[in-house]
Amino acid sequence: QVQLVESGGGLVQPGGSLRLSCAASRSDFSIRLMGWNRQVPGKQREWVAAFTSSGTANVAGSVKGRFTISGDNAKNTVYLQMNSLRPEDTAVYYCYAMVGGDDYWGQGTQVTVSS
Repeated sequence: QVQLVESGGGLVQPGGSLRLSCAASRSDFSIRLMGWNRQVPGKQREWVAAFTSSGTANVAGSVKGRFTISGDNAKNTVYLQMNSLRPEDTAVYYCYAMVGGDDYWGQGTQVTVSS
């Protein structure tokens, strides 16, 4: 089992920044990838970004240039730096991890962008 603990969500004004963190309880080398999805009520979950154990980072086109994903493999932690936030970025952000052949999800953290 892998537990994912997210932190860093909250309320921010348009144009502001937030940094999300996700720490995995697993301490071996079986985590292949960690990343973030987000979901707005009534809509499908949307992939946002991913960071592999080899250090490759990818972000969705909708957030490219504004969001950056990074990771600390020694701490099994991934970060999502979100800049130039827009009201349409408002969602619950879920951390996920691919461990072997299994996927694990965090409980989600709310990000609200509003003036």
